[in-house]
This record gives sequence, structure tokens and C-alpha cells, in this order.
Amino acid sequence: MRQRRIPCLLMRGGTSKGACFLAEDLPQEKDLRDRVLLAVMGSPDSRQIDGLGGGDSLTSKVAILRRSARADADVDYLFAQVNVDRASVDYGQNCGNILAAVGPFALERGLVGASKPVTEVRIFMENTGQLATARLNTPHGEIDYDGELKIDGVPGSAAEVVLNFSDIAGSSCGSLLPTGNVRDVFDGTEATCIDNGMPVVLLRAADLGRSGYESPEQLDSDEELKARLEAIRLQAGPLMNLGDVSQRTVPKMTLLAAPRAGGAISSRTFIPHRCHATIGVLGAVSVASACLLPGSVADGLASVGDERDQRLSVEHPGGEFSVLLQRDARYRLSGAGLLRTARLIFAGEVQIPGHIWPVSSTQQEAT
Repeated sequence: MRQRRIPCLLMRGGTSKGACFLAEDLPQEKDLRDRVLLAVMGSPDSRQIDGLGGGDSLTSKVAILRRSARADADVDYLFAQVNVDRASVDYGQNCGNILAAVGPFALERGLVGASKPVTEVRIFMENTGQLATARLNTPHGEIDYDGELKIDGVPGSAAEVVLNFSDIAGSSCGSLLPTGNVRDVFDGTEATCIDNGMPVVLLRAADLGRSGYESPEQLDSDEELKARLEAIRLQAGPLMNLGDVSQRTVPKMTLLAAPRAGGAISSRTFIPHRCHATIGVLGAVSVASACLLPGSVADGLASVGDERDQRLSVEHPGGEFSVLLQRDARYRLSGAGLLRTARLIFAGEVQIPGHIWPVSSTQQEAT
């Protein structure tokens, strides 16, 4: 049976990499679309050898875009996290790294026209119902990927992509502190459950007998720690309005320690069962937000000031991630901004086995 060809752009967004599609080029029925995306990435398989995935959750991501019918958005963006070694696709979260590639994709595919010298793309994030604005360099009327911004976790430099969020608190869980508490206790361990763009369970590394400065490899081989984290995650999920999270990639689990490199806090994040080599964009926003919450598990560890607007550096195994947080006159979190980079890696057609999504006779004649 003939293979199915699907137009696709492979793009890096921040420290992640994903396959980007127009919604019209994928099946509209969800179960069929999930099977297609699993085949695109080569899941389930730890190496994803038969697809585009790189055997890592950071490179097994998908963005699906369409022109928006909303007055306050230019494009609608649906993010899909394709599990590496399980036949499942998770839509229960945003991805701020892949979000950095959404604006460039919209320009590449003609969903939005470019201006000079910059173009703003208003993005509706379907997963959570929030809005973001991407500000892109378009000095010649097209996206310019070359620039001087360097971000930890990506070699070289590229043009900056400025991402601004007006209100992402409770994006997946319904509120910034979905359990209603600034601290909860699970299996005798204090935790802060927070969602300011990404559902995260924060714990002090010392409370689990760890320093919080271990390498990802050390933490990945620490089976006792991972079992404890998963037990806490499964308890926290329902309390965070996420339901049964045993088959989901949220909430993320983050160990905190005092900063060691001049930042606000040191972090080690599991996504959810492997230690992240860096930290996710929106996960960093949630971690930084906890640093400004009196009584959170970050309180007493974090190095922060009293200013209403602060740039907080979240240290991670690969360096740091800076988040700009805004607070209103009552010192409540009111907005967040950050800098990312993106690059188009490949444009063409990804092919999947024909039996998954058969090619019709009309389509065969057209090609």
C-alpha cells in the first residue's frame, strides 16, 4: 500500500524540536490524528527509529496550526506531546518552547503576512485557552532566523523571539494554586502545586535527601527517588484538577535548591519520569512564580527582590532560564515575558505507512 505524504515543517523552538502542520493537512477525527502523529514520530519505540522523533520527549512534539476565527488572535495553536515509548498523545498542556516556533511557522506557511522591521503574531493556545504574542524580526518582509541571542541548551546564536503572556495563571488547572494551598504535604513531604502556564509540583530537594545539584544522569538512575516522585505526582494530579495523571505528562515534578550561579533558584525538573537536561519554558515561569509567593517551598531558598517587576533567573542543569514577571499594585502576578529563539530545519513531506491513513484514489491521481 502506498505511503501517505503529509506536508510538514520540522522546526526548533527554544530547546525543543517538533513537527509542525497545518490543521487542514491532518485528519480531523482525533483518534485517527493521534495514530498519524504516533507514526510521524515513530512511537511507541524508545529510539523512535521509524519516525522523526529523537527518542526524547524534547524532540517528540507537534504543533498544529490554523488561521484563527477569533478577533483577538491571528492563529490557533494546538500542541501535542507524543509519548516516546507509549502509544499515546497528550494535549493537556502547552509547550512554551514549541510556541517560539509558532510565529515563524505562521509566516512560513502564509497564515500571517510579514511587516517591516518586526511582525507580531497573536496566538491562541487551544490546549488551555490562553493568548500569547510572538514578536519576530522581519527586517526584509520575511522571517529572519539569524541573530545574536544565545540561550542555554542550544548551540550558537539566533534571532530573538519575544513571547509575552497576559494571563496564564491556571492555564491547565483553573487557578494559580489549584489545591487552594500554597503548601501541601504528600507522604510527609511538603510541596507547592502551581500552574502559571505549566502544572508543576515543587519540592525542596533536601526534603527528599538530595542536594538538588545532581546531574540529570544521576537523577535518572535514582530509582528510589523517581518512585517517590511518581507516588507524589499521582496524588497531586487529582488535587490539581488534572484527574488521573498516570498516563499523562503533567504535572511536572521539580526539585528546588538555593541558587549557586547568581540566579534566583536552582532546579531539577522531571517531565515527568526523566530529568530534563534544562527546563521547559512554561515550567520555568511556574517555578519563577513560586519564588515570589510567600510561604511556598521556594520561600527561603530563592533569591528575589521586592520590585513589582522582576527578572528571575531559574538555574537548571544546562545553565539558566530568565523569566520576566509582572505584578500589579497589590503584588499579584499579572503577566510574564521571555526570550526564545527558533529555526526552520526542514520543509517537505513526512511519510507514514499507508494503512494508517490510506490515500484515496483521487489523491493518488492528484499526485
